Amino acid sequence: MRRIALIAAIVSMFVLAASACKKTEQPPPPPPMPGQGMPGQGMAPGMPGQGMPPGMPGQPGGMHPAGSAPEKKVVVPETVKNAWKAVKIEVEYKEKKSKKKFDVPLKSEFKIPDSDLVVKTGDFLPHFAMGADSITSSSNNPENPAVQVEVFQGGKELFHGWLFSKFPSVHPFQHDKFGVTLIEGIKK
Repeated sequence: MRRIALIAAIVSMFVLAASACKKTEQPPPPPPMPGQGMPGQGMAPGMPGQGMPPGMPGQPGGMHPAGSAPEKKVVVPETVKNAWKAVKIEVEYKEKKSKKKFDVPLKSEFKIPDSDLVVKTGDFLPHFAMGADSITSSSNNPENPAVQVEVFQGGKELFHGWLFSKFPSVHPFQHDKFGVTLIEGIKK
């Protein structure tokens, strides 16, 4: 009996010690990579679908390319609507190896000089946040600024999605001759 109690005590100490060595906390998730679909694509290029948070293209509840399933509803809080009037975008002229910045009013069209590209701006969210069924701004502070845009060339839509100032490489607009990135929002 004494031997069984001793073995049980040793086993429980071993189990306790082994469990104490295991890391119980999960590593923090990567910064949110808000989703967007590009026409004709279920997922962004180079994104195999692994490690993407739910709600991303190709994931359940994610945003989808035009013509497949509806995108998440964009909800812009009144305080955000009343505070922001435009965005500053940067256009990269890849062949000339130069960049120019432009102020573009929200909900407007902007023809990029020396190109046949037109950018249509939509909603601006200073603190982009994506929920299960909607996209909104968590605050009026520029914590994760994003603007919804469409880019057209010769009347054909090349891009429909979000540009992020702090994460410009997340689902960027891709073109051989031009780049378009969000610099910041412009307050009223």
